[in-house]
Amino acid sequence: MNSSAAPRPTGVRGADTVRLRQGPRPAGRASREAPGRTTTRVVRRRRPWYRRRAYRLTRTIVLVVFLMVGGARCAGSAGPSDPARATPSVTDASGPAGAAPPATGTSGPNRAAPPTTDARGGQQPPPAHPVARSARPAPPLRPLPRSRATGLVIPYLGVDAPVVPLRLGRGRHMSAPPDDDSKRVGWYADGPAPGEQGTAVAVGHLDTMTGPAVFAGLGELKPGRLIEARRADGRTAVYTVDAVKTYEKAHFPDREVYGARGRPELRLITCGGSFDHRTGYSGNTVVFAYLTATRERGRTP
Repeated sequence: MNSSAAPRPTGVRGADTVRLRQGPRPAGRASREAPGRTTTRVVRRRRPWYRRRAYRLTRTIVLVVFLMVGGARCAGSAGPSDPARATPSVTDASGPAGAAPPATGTSGPNRAAPPTTDARGGQQPPPAHPVARSARPAPPLRPLPRSRATGLVIPYLGVDAPVVPLRLGRGRHMSAPPDDDSKRVGWYADGPAPGEQGTAVAVGHLDTMTGPAVFAGLGELKPGRLIEARRADGRTAVYTVDAVKTYEKAHFPDREVYGARGRPELRLITCGGSFDHRTGYSGNTVVFAYLTATRERGRTP
């Protein structure tokens, strides 16, 4: 049989066969092989790491753990959802979003329907839960007719001050309330009345030579605080603060402060910024608020 066609040795798994041409025999050593014959040796090579048994076992364990964890997560997410979390939250009509309040009571969309009874006396499963429609935004408040302002109340600051009418003075600047009564608020009489369409303006002193005045804590107001403006007809216009800003007098933005916004709004203005004994305060603090409720005569919140 030809030596080049010698069969692969058996009994050694994964070994390679190397055919070697017999070379010269070493001196003093007899060779049993005939000269010119081809000998076959088996050379063992180490398996690569990715074919070893330990690596395959580790890979199998990792895959089994991954499948078990993934199946547990999928089973948890497929459970029934909480309708209270699935339904988006809405705020009261007096909030910044102006959304309608959620429905309540036994007929609300979040309450499950009771099971029904068939003719045989057995219970049938409740009908499918209806899809809750998104809450419609509350319609804008209807502006009040004209009636002069008589008082201003800021519950958060403990302010309950009478109102005096003010008009434009020299240089078309609004005059300040009288210095002899620092607890009064001046209302721009030629502008909108409380609750009337447009941007109403009220001003007050921050402090005087004798101490803090009516608007001493105006800069402490935050969005969401309420301002109540009483009217001569007995009604009360309730405004909600949405911003408090301070401007330098040299760069006071008249359009931003006094401009109309298409709804009843209110601006409270007092002194602000740094103080100089010769020139006074360098700026003004402005509270931006908008109408969110109205109360009739003699009605309390």
